[in-house]
Amino acid sequence: MIAIYARVSTEEQAKKGFSLEDQIKECRKKAQTDDVIEYVDRGVSGEILDRLALTRLRNDVRAGMITKVICLDPDRLSRKLMNQLIITDEIEKRGVELVFVNGEYNKTPEGNLFYSMRGAIAEFEKSKINERMSRGRREKARQGKVLRNFQIYGYDYDKENGKIIINEEEAKIVRLIFDLFTKPNHMVEGINGIAKYLTSKGVPTKRGARVWHRQVIRQLLLNRVYIGEFYQNRWNTEGMLGNKFKPKEDRVPMTERPKEEWIKIECPAIIDEELFYHAQKLLGESRRRWAKKGKRKYLLSGLIRCADCKNTMVGVTSTNWGRRVFYYTDKKNYAGAKHPGCGQRIPVEKLEKEVWNAILTWLNEPNEIVAATEKEQSDLSMDFEKIEIERLENEIKKVKGGRKKLLSLFTHDLDISEEEIKQSLQDLKEKEARILKDLNELKTRMKVNKYHIYGKNLMQEAAIFYLSKGQEELTFEDKKALIRHVVKEIKVFKDHVQINTF
Repeated sequence: MIAIYARVSTEEQAKKGFSLEDQIKECRKKAQTDDVIEYVDRGVSGEILDRLALTRLRNDVRAGMITKVICLDPDRLSRKLMNQLIITDEIEKRGVELVFVNGEYNKTPEGNLFYSMRGAIAEFEKSKINERMSRGRREKARQGKVLRNFQIYGYDYDKENGKIIINEEEAKIVRLIFDLFTKPNHMVEGINGIAKYLTSKGVPTKRGARVWHRQVIRQLLLNRVYIGEFYQNRWNTEGMLGNKFKPKEDRVPMTERPKEEWIKIECPAIIDEELFYHAQKLLGESRRRWAKKGKRKYLLSGLIRCADCKNTMVGVTSTNWGRRVFYYTDKKNYAGAKHPGCGQRIPVEKLEKEVWNAILTWLNEPNEIVAATEKEQSDLSMDFEKIEIERLENEIKKVKGGRKKLLSLFTHDLDISEEEIKQSLQDLKEKEARILKDLNELKTRMKVNKYHIYGKNLMQEAAIFYLSKGQEELTFEDKKALIRHVVKEIKVFKDHVQINTF
């Protein structure tokens, strides 16, 4: 049986007018018979080896069903020389004749050389096309153009002008999500609560799905596009083209490029920076602040930390002379605990009463706590952060200087091996990555601290929320939610308790 193989990628069909029908027509002419089997891959890149039709053809060749394979050109089999030679060898070692419409292929030393040269040229051409396209996309991005529709919730894509514009209906939901996450309310609790709320209200996602997942809400809350910062060239997708054809374990992961390679595009903001950075603070604490519910409810779970050993403190129950006693402790009794704790504990009723009374005082006199918060923040000077940033930037300069020195040593042919150079360069690269990570985190933390004034508005909103119901009408869940929107952490010392607010 004669097999015809044809392939065209989406890019080739769109830009170069390559036609599958023309390929098949020419191959049928070469076969000089209608008794053929067609194997066709439509819209698949030649860089990918695992193509559906090609895989089927290779399996049929191995099964002995095929006597001749006809293809328009070697680059239809593959755009990579190595893959091209693998496919050719698989076909020919089964005694199957391989024929190309554009040029004869002779199984001679000269024919093999010419075939390999054509494959190398095809691979080079594909690499040049990719390089030109990547360069063109980067240049457009530098000109402030958005390259494609990134499907960002809250925005639409203006293809004609290469911009993203606000979708007002979706923008209302974005603002609602941030408000529900950062402000006291009776409707939801945490990220998961927001996802359930939107699903129950029938709000569709960007792709039209009816169910919202907590991870989608989290990604939305983290997305800086909502304060007018949109980045292109952030992700390195090299090698990911064929992922959908590969088993899960063999797929190439998407990696983040160095921050200096990102291209920032200005876009319209949907929320204020103060609200965004306050949400980032809450996200950093959300996992323990909205802890999984246990058998007994604890008003302050996830907020308490021992001031001495720095362990978080959890609510536990014990029996004392037949009477059940509840207290918060820093002891960690589970296997593998890195820090077992110093043994500090405090009665649940005592601590919860002290904290709630303090909250009531602040809510009745919000300006007083705001003044205290601002004074505390001014006392916590940013000198340390500035010194640390300067130190880390100097460390990066030293690493780069060390890299140049190593290359200079190698160039001058001193007594140092190539393997030692490679290992030293790898160590320096990893060190630079660690320092950059610390530096970026520190800069972000400084920016977050810049907006501590948002605590003033938050306290006033909490006071309105409290006063709208009255103390006697507040349920346990109301109190718990209210505390988590005001209190960042509670530190327990031997002789006193310190309540830190946002």
